Amino acid sequence: MFDVAPTELLLVVVVALVVIGPKDLPKAMRFVGKWMGKARGMARHFRAGLDTMMREAELEELEKQWREQNDAIMREFPRIDDVAASGSATSAAAPATEVDAEAAADRTAPTEPPETHVIPPRDGPLP
Repeated sequence: MFDVAPTELLLVVVVALVVIGPKDLPKAMRFVGKWMGKARGMARHFRAGLDTMMREAELEELEKQWREQNDAIMREFPRIDDVAASGSATSAAAPATEVDAEAAADRTAPTEPPETHVIPPRDGPLP
């Protein structure tokens, strides 16, 4: 931090001893020590604030990247119920008879909860 040689430090101690005197030197050293502690505490607080700001900025940037990647994935692999709803609206025709209506209702009745994404086959290659 400071480039203070031992001889320079000895010179400062001798001058302080002559100027302040041996009687008041411990009080002066205590005073200087308190102020140095306060200055270090303020510097530590300032640095912690800067670190927090940098961390928040990094988190915002990572969250933005995550959202972009998530949107890209969701565009590439749309939800099954969204695809089924858009596909069934165009291909659904009104049944001709009452029996056909019951059969169509039985076929479209969900027995399991709908999948949210297409699951690739276990044996085949991944998309």
